[in-house]
Amino acid sequence: MARPRMGVAVLTMGTRPDELRALLDAVAGQDEPAARIVVVGNGTGSLPELPEGVTGVELPENRGVSGGRNVAIETLRAFGDVDVVVDLDDDGLLVDTDVLRRLGDLYEADPALGIVSFRIADETGETQRRHVPRLGAKDPMVGGEVTTFLGGGHGLSMRMLDQVGDWPEDFFFTHEETDLAWRALDADWKVLYAPELLLQHPRTSPARHAVYYRMTARNRVWLAKRNLPVLLVPVYLGVWTLLTLARTRSAPGLASWFAGFAEGVRRPCGPRRPMRWSTVARMTRLGRPPII
Repeated sequence: MARPRMGVAVLTMGTRPDELRALLDAVAGQDEPAARIVVVGNGTGSLPELPEGVTGVELPENRGVSGGRNVAIETLRAFGDVDVVVDLDDDGLLVDTDVLRRLGDLYEADPALGIVSFRIADETGETQRRHVPRLGAKDPMVGGEVTTFLGGGHGLSMRMLDQVGDWPEDFFFTHEETDLAWRALDADWKVLYAPELLLQHPRTSPARHAVYYRMTARNRVWLAKRNLPVLLVPVYLGVWTLLTLARTRSAPGLASWFAGFAEGVRRPCGPRRPMRWSTVARMTRLGRPPII
């Protein structure tokens, strides 16, 4: 495989101009430069001044993580010289200068590689448990093939996207990574967790977003309806309902979760393309069957 060309995509709402500039400076300081860098302003009105060579796209409204990243993919695809899309959170930071080169090495070595998930750690070097994309894994430094990936920092093969489609825009945010990963696995692409590729990111909680509980539940239903064999849909949703009841201590959060669940059942979720049972078996061998 020829040396893959990297296209970096950063989505911003315009609230972190200093962090965004630090990230773009870190991208510029990589020892193997990106072919393209795109910053999408997701309903920002106007983007801050960007460094030379960075393409800015301003959206009049917030289209969510999925919609904004789809705009970035469309922009990079139009250039015609990008093989791997590298999504980075605007408050993340590449502290190493060899991240793009090492990512390119991985894609160059394996034409079947679809998605590469970075390791996310805070300023102290700690990785939150929810940022290790494997059930029961306590050591964030153990890499390998997985069944989902981290939204904050990752690489996506453009050939894979051309085959399986882009982000599920209606999801807005939450579970969009799993939807894309499941479609990639069902098309025989690999999803790799590569902890040597580090994105430094402030420690956060997903529940900081006011609509977190509703969208988590709604998108969980959509994820099952879109991707799972019919026999697994009630199993998957039943397991996650029990886990939510066991984990959630907020009565308003639970009410919002069940409202989102009902919304997911009522509303359409895009085309249904249930995965093959061979994909279910593959995910089970990788340690995460699609029931949890």
